[in-house]
Amino acid sequence: MLLRAINAPLTAIRGIGPALVPKFARLGIQNIAGLLCHYPRDWEDRSKTVPIADFRRGQVCTEVTVVARDWIGYGRMKTLKVFVEDESARAALVCFNRPWLEKQLVQGGRFRLWGRFYYKYGEIQSSAFEIEPLTEGQSSGDGNRVLPVYSLTAGLTNAMLRRFVSRALDQFAVGLENELPGSIIARDNLLSKAAAIKAIHFPASDAELELAKKTLIYEELFYLEIMVGKRALERKGVQTSVPTTHYPLPTIHSPLQQRLIERLPFSLTKGQQEAIAEINGDMGDTRNGYAMARLLQGDVGSGKTLVAFLTMLRAVGASSPDGGQAALMAPTELLARQHAENAARLLEPLGMRIAFLTGNIKAAGRKDLLRHLASGEIDIVVGTHALFSRDVEYKNLRLVVVDEQHRFGVTQRSLIMAKGDAPHLLMMSATPIPRTLALTVFGDMDVSVIRDMPPGRKPVKTHLARESGERRVYDFVRGKLESGSQAYFVYPLIENGDEMDLKDAVSMAERLANEVFPQFSVALIHSKLDEEEKRRTMDRFRKGEITVLAATSVVEVGVDVPNANCMVIEHAERFGLSALHQLRGRVGRGQEQAFCFLVYSDELTEDGKARLRVMLENTDGFVIAEEDLKLRGPGQIAGIEQSGYLSLGIADPIRDVETLAKARTDAFFILENDRSLLLADNRIIARVLEEAAPFGEVAL
Repeated sequence: MLLRAINAPLTAIRGIGPALVPKFARLGIQNIAGLLCHYPRDWEDRSKTVPIADFRRGQVCTEVTVVARDWIGYGRMKTLKVFVEDESARAALVCFNRPWLEKQLVQGGRFRLWGRFYYKYGEIQSSAFEIEPLTEGQSSGDGNRVLPVYSLTAGLTNAMLRRFVSRALDQFAVGLENELPGSIIARDNLLSKAAAIKAIHFPASDAELELAKKTLIYEELFYLEIMVGKRALERKGVQTSVPTTHYPLPTIHSPLQQRLIERLPFSLTKGQQEAIAEINGDMGDTRNGYAMARLLQGDVGSGKTLVAFLTMLRAVGASSPDGGQAALMAPTELLARQHAENAARLLEPLGMRIAFLTGNIKAAGRKDLLRHLASGEIDIVVGTHALFSRDVEYKNLRLVVVDEQHRFGVTQRSLIMAKGDAPHLLMMSATPIPRTLALTVFGDMDVSVIRDMPPGRKPVKTHLARESGERRVYDFVRGKLESGSQAYFVYPLIENGDEMDLKDAVSMAERLANEVFPQFSVALIHSKLDEEEKRRTMDRFRKGEITVLAATSVVEVGVDVPNANCMVIEHAERFGLSALHQLRGRVGRGQEQAFCFLVYSDELTEDGKARLRVMLENTDGFVIAEEDLKLRGPGQIAGIEQSGYLSLGIADPIRDVETLAKARTDAFFILENDRSLLLADNRIIARVLEEAAPFGEVAL
């Protein structure tokens, strides 16, 4: 929301007293700016007459005469019922909780009527209607207009909001400054700010309404990209304080990187090679000298972690005579421990000093670890959010790697970044970022994508199964277990509370062990277990001591178990598509064919089945992520916190992605080439540029 200049209280509007202020607050409206930016959710075209007889064609809009009145019900439950008719038919208005209409809707009175009607109890009825008296001499065409329909709360009606918004427009909107550069308004034939705000609430025509939408949608997305661009330019304006070593092409690898690559029993994929070259270019180009900020995308199993290890070797070995440090932050202790173990196995033979830090490290050991970290005796530290605790200090933090970036907020990332002097940043995501989010939340970062998989990796075969047919799933999995494989069974709940129709991990672990697979070892893992118990369970599963693991989505990000070739997800309709894709990626990490079964409710709708078929028909995480974004919205999929300077009121980055791309081009061009265009046109953008923090959150 912009319009920050209009911070007058709501009580400045005639008719809004202190009693109404809390009701507006429930809608997020705190002042006049909030009222004007409470955009309609729909519009009623009252310029077209729709008689009562045509109620099935759409909303009725007609002139009626009151022909009779009655009361239905008894006592305090009595409800006024008013019978009206136009030239086409008669209808009943059921006036729930509106007894005062008895005095207004007098028999023989003439009124203008709007509403949704239905056929019930042998008559045409409506309980959701608006009605206004026709004054003497008023013609049938008078008062016809397009009216706004707002989101409401108890105690506020559409009629009240229309009245208050109209008064706010008259009092405050006339002198509104344009919040877009005049050159863009002229180029795209957009409305002025004042005209757009008036037309979005009370358009004179459908054409004016569409132009108002176009103007305000572009404006919101333009400012969103201004903030993204500001972060990008500020980052690129921060010079790295420690000179980096530049390795000219074609020698793209540092000595430490080359030593690790030579020790690997396999070759890097093309995608890994390209990602490393791009990262090395960022970190080693002294001509630019700014800290890297790069997003590394790739499906589960594509080899992102190895790229991260190679990046850490570059940072540690090429920073300064004293040596740099790198930190890898993971969202769970399980994943952090796996990264630490792999780092020790691959990097300690190269002379790297590795440490593991989480909130569960005992006090004595933690004190020594922090002392070694502060003195520079530790090269690479792997851990959870404990890495940015207040008492953690680094001697020379040159690189921060954030794994599963969507699990961390921008504030958490900025806290660990503050531990170093403009360190490089590498964020990794196994949930591919769709174009919409790449243009917004991560629009200030460079992006590398690993699209290929290691050779020999077979795509997971996915099957849909009704809950009533799960026995066949159990039989299939049993056959795989008998041949030596292992399996995951994932459930949406830890324990069942009120939702008795849902299976949960605790009770199903017992059933799997006692009834379904009594000949195999079964274990349980979920988020409420302590970290040490989760670690022991996963270690036993990885070693093959546990055959079947019953779990919640805590295993969505977990250790690699190449022998686990079956994934059964119960109540799959309860999971997002990206979560299903992540869970499916837990299997198929070995050479054997892997299988994933999505078990869904027998009562699942056709739309729900169509959604699951996206998983059946696609293995490309980017396609799945796009579909998930359409279904769930950007906030959930990217972990975006709903806070910040700018929130979107009318724009939808998913629906308006083409406008978003255009706004991005304009915003970045102006920021990089001619900021005077912004600052000369208005003062509001100056405040945006001044107040938006470099790592501030952008609310969608």
